[in-house]
Amino acid sequence: MTELLIVFVVNDNVQLMDIAGPADVFAEANTLHGQPIYRSIIVAPQKTIRSSCGFVMQADYCLEDINALSIDTLLVAGAPNAARSVPAPGVIQWLSHTAPQARRFGSICGGVFSLAATGLLNNKRITAHWADIEPIRQSFPTIMINADAIVEEDGPVRTAAGVSSGLDLALALVREDLGEKVARDVARQLILFYKRPGGQKQYSRQKELSPAGRSALQSLQRQIMEHPSAHYSVDVMADMMQLERRQLTRLFTQETGLSPAQWVEQTRLAIARRLLETSRSPLKTIAANAGFGVVRTLRRAFQRHLGITPVEYRKRFGQGS
Repeated sequence: MTELLIVFVVNDNVQLMDIAGPADVFAEANTLHGQPIYRSIIVAPQKTIRSSCGFVMQADYCLEDINALSIDTLLVAGAPNAARSVPAPGVIQWLSHTAPQARRFGSICGGVFSLAATGLLNNKRITAHWADIEPIRQSFPTIMINADAIVEEDGPVRTAAGVSSGLDLALALVREDLGEKVARDVARQLILFYKRPGGQKQYSRQKELSPAGRSALQSLQRQIMEHPSAHYSVDVMADMMQLERRQLTRLFTQETGLSPAQWVEQTRLAIARRLLETSRSPLKTIAANAGFGVVRTLRRAFQRHLGITPVEYRKRFGQGS
């Protein structure tokens, strides 16, 4: 099998794990496969790069020195606050020219912003770190985002959600190239999830328990947050607001982007998550206190929104987990 060149494109302040994690996956695949299939290199606007954790690295090549035709896979690494960072001069132009010549290209975490600026992700389905979803939607409205995915594939484009998900992306690429057995063996050797259970929404804390909209609506939202176990049908909430059902639904949708029922369920879910993280109360107590009534309803909500059960969530994020 011909050697596959993996190019990590980095800028100053790069998140080191975006590079080191996936590179170790490729290196382990070489070891288990018995021959050097992958060669990973760092390409940057300048030779010396300082990472976000302070480590200084030497790039293997500067942008202008790499032969684009030799690249199998091009991955743009991210950096903290990438949404507000400006790439080094020439990076976007270089990516616009070089990425389409690779067999596949993509990004890890905040690297998506540089790649999106090229226009190569327009009308493509991607994923990104949960905290970057809204900035991407606002800046690049033609990009389609799978907000819950850890890894997303669309044609030649491969994207990873955030930081540690670069490991998931690298495993997916190894699976593409060398098959299930090698990829599973790599995961076992590195003690990784072969396929991570659940999506990234289980990690998200975005916009939770935050009243939004007009003051009257915020008053209702605070009431729900403080007393989630009460009954909140659309009719009950409309009466509390002295509005017609249709008016209430329109107001919620305009101000929060959710229907009244969706907002109530999201709030109850957030409360249940907090209780699972911070208390050792039985599930039936948490279900009742969060407003779900019974464990079965709580479980269905978790599986629908987070892709895991309450028990699994507590194991990962609870006290002493």
